[in-house]
Amino acid sequence: MGWTSADEGGRLRHVAGAVRLEPVDERNLEPLLSVAAAEAEPGEVMPPVEAPAGWSLARREAFREFHRASFAGLDGPTGSQMYAILVGGEVLGMIRMTRCDEPGTVETGMWLGLSARGQGVGAAALRELLNLAARAGMRVVVAETTVDNVGAVAVLEKCGAKLHEDGGKVHAEICLDSTPPAL
Repeated sequence: MGWTSADEGGRLRHVAGAVRLEPVDERNLEPLLSVAAAEAEPGEVMPPVEAPAGWSLARREAFREFHRASFAGLDGPTGSQMYAILVGGEVLGMIRMTRCDEPGTVETGMWLGLSARGQGVGAAALRELLNLAARAGMRVVVAETTVDNVGAVAVLEKCGAKLHEDGGKVHAEICLDSTPPAL
């Protein structure tokens, strides 16, 4: 069963079934940057950099270079594979997996543009990433967030993560060998 949301005309549209992950590359990097600049703060979508505040030219170039560094995927120098999150062919955000020191374990992180939040896109994207991680031979996916990131915590719970809270931080672990939760 897919997640649904209302579009501008009040019609319901299926979201989860339409969510697709596409490796970030030169073809979708500029649409990804456009969504980030229009619908997110730099600190939500990339590591901090020395640059003027907001989406300055220097920060936009740093965004591009941050993503280009992972073009080689899990076996590349960063050990990360980044995916553009698409719904109906439109880029709405990014989800990634990064190898951890423990074999068979990857860490994930995600961001969505403001207009895509709260529509089931995050949970659908995470489920797709879990499938990709399993196909890549991973056994565990972990994530870190904060207790005040209610949206991220809800997505992790929907996808069957075991959550551990410690001092305002939330550590999530999803075992890919277990049965996924029913929708």
